[in-house]
Amino acid sequence: MATVELRFSALPEHVRTARLVAAAVARRAGVDEAVLDEVRLAVGEACSRAVGLHRNVGITAPVKVSLIEEEKQFSIEVGDEAPHAAPGDASAAAGDDAEAEEDEMGLAVISGLVDDVEVKAGQDGGLIRMTWPTTPPPVAIP
Repeated sequence: MATVELRFSALPEHVRTARLVAAAVARRAGVDEAVLDEVRLAVGEACSRAVGLHRNVGITAPVKVSLIEEEKQFSIEVGDEAPHAAPGDASAAAGDDAEAEEDEMGLAVISGLVDDVEVKAGQDGGLIRMTWPTTPPPVAIP
């Protein structure tokens, strides 16, 4: 299992770099060429979401991206350190409604792009794990 890890400051201009690196590593891992645009878009959305969460609450910690090559699959994990309120939390301020709606929209876009998505969120931050199948490289016959 090979893993590439990225950490970048929570600035929107770094999201493009994360997308490019993710697509390059996905291609090398054997993700189907026809799916690479979806990989780029999903990673861009997940990273933009993490950057927004960090900036909204003033977190200076970097956004974390792990690109994990496993047997027959390739996964990308995008992590943030922003505290997430539990669903239905009455203590959330009314001003957070727009941010929560934007967050839900971002998650909906990711779910539309990726068949296998897992989202975890808590007071210590959140993690989005996206997984795609890979095709093994052709075996060279001597």
